[in-house]
Amino acid sequence: MASVVVVGSINLDIVASASRLPTPGAKVTDALLTHHPGGGGANQALAARRLGADVSLMGRVGSDAEADTALALLRENGVDLAGVVEVPDTATGVALIAVAASGENQIVVAPGANLRLMSESLQVPAVDALIGEHLAPRDAVARAIETFDGFTCVTLATASEVDEVVLRHADLIVVNESEAAWYGDSLALQKGLVAKTSGASGAALYRGGEQLARAASPAVKAVDTTGAGDTFTAALTLALVEGQPYAEALSFACAAGAAATQRNGAQPSLPTRDEVERLLKGND
Repeated sequence: MASVVVVGSINLDIVASASRLPTPGAKVTDALLTHHPGGGGANQALAARRLGADVSLMGRVGSDAEADTALALLRENGVDLAGVVEVPDTATGVALIAVAASGENQIVVAPGANLRLMSESLQVPAVDALIGEHLAPRDAVARAIETFDGFTCVTLATASEVDEVVLRHADLIVVNESEAAWYGDSLALQKGLVAKTSGASGAALYRGGEQLARAASPAVKAVDTTGAGDTFTAALTLALVEGQPYAEALSFACAAGAAATQRNGAQPSLPTRDEVERLLKGND
């Protein structure tokens, strides 16, 4: 069993599922409201665990009732939470998510306790791989990746400035189409692998600007795309650590991401390894 540590955000997702997403200044009044555990780091940790890895999570939650909800599925699935610290007098991070019937979403995040993840307090365990989520404080992610002795992955989850240490030391960088466009040629200058995701169109893997592999995403009926990117990242990291060839690893990750869109909610939708492998076989 591969071992993975994730440094990233932990949130409570407040989800409004509606027929369509609102345009600026408009209202949509047919939504159904639900609450789910979420946060990019927490999603990646649970995804890796359900795909078969031994997983630990490093992050921060508030001293409130929302923390218990945010951590519930991680505890239930056996993710090691020794690195998750409760911050007094601080709110747990919250994501406000609107989801359309098509599966598309809009997300606004109030990070709360996630901002209190400090680099000097990190004691990263000796494991096979580390995933750093860029929505966590940048200095904490940079220190974790710079000092970690193993396979490192970073998700540039928003198009914003990133510490050069992260880019220089990452063995794998994951971006979507808009993030890839924002970072531009700087990604091709890095020594590590770069995975560029294109939603339902699949993904491609590069090194030094040269394409190494491309994979299609299995055709599925998307219900909610929240968490699909986090699942892709966890699956690709795990597959590469396991020694899967680039093309097979990318296909596995695309199938995992697609599988995560078939149920509502970020963490409730995360697939098991059996579910991903069945989807892969059905796509052959």
